[in-house]
Amino acid sequence: MNDGWESDATRRAKAGLIDVTVPNAARVGDYLHGGRDNFEADRRAVRALVASAPSVAAIPGAARAFRGRVVSYLAGEASVTQFLDIGAGMAPPGNTHEVAQGVDPACRIVYVESDAMVLSHAQALIRSATGGVVSCVEGDITDPHAIIASASSFLDFDRPIVVMLMSALAHVASTADAVKVVSSLMAAVPSGSYVAVYHLASDLDPALTKALHHWNAMAPRPMTLRSRTEVLALLDGLELVPPGVVAVNDWRSDDSGCEDAVPVHGAVARKP
Repeated sequence: MNDGWESDATRRAKAGLIDVTVPNAARVGDYLHGGRDNFEADRRAVRALVASAPSVAAIPGAARAFRGRVVSYLAGEASVTQFLDIGAGMAPPGNTHEVAQGVDPACRIVYVESDAMVLSHAQALIRSATGGVVSCVEGDITDPHAIIASASSFLDFDRPIVVMLMSALAHVASTADAVKVVSSLMAAVPSGSYVAVYHLASDLDPALTKALHHWNAMAPRPMTLRSRTEVLALLDGLELVPPGVVAVNDWRSDDSGCEDAVPVHGAVARKP
């Protein structure tokens, strides 16, 4: 995997400016997954979040399982071999490239990140299967056109692409702006492409709203919860893959003993 990061002095400088005194969403996710790439500020934030909303502790495992089912379906049954994963974070085992290339080693995956620590982590650890491609480019969810420009060096935009938006849209405060982001990304990919969305829910656990207030008071980059209706608006004009917009632990899950819904909406939709 090589996008010139090692020779980019600007990115190296950004990595040196990582602030370990405030919580970071990627590092918090890493801690909840049992990882080691986090600091005391992140661990303190997790304790506060879980105290406000115990369901927070169940989110990482449910999200990882959802990602696995989604990617397996898209790389397998839907036969799509290109993935544009925006804002994946400090990915634990079972990330997009591992699942996709486990189905088809020729899959091509581009990760997009704005966080310096995540970029550094990805460059150091992520490797592609023989015959496939895995790369990581710098980009922010608020600038979809720049994301497409960077990803076009690695993906063929004349062939179907899966756009993975796993929690990234929570960093777009306005739902109208989030709709524009999804619309811009899907306008750039051809018919037969898909978008997979994972979004913290405002209507599945009232305690999560309180936890979000705590997070936004602590973290430099605020997050937004959205209802099922708002998530549906993000996918307007696309064909929802059954079962539609549901709690992530209910999306094509074979777990008949399912517990209460995890407060995260998940969906996959196809561009006609």
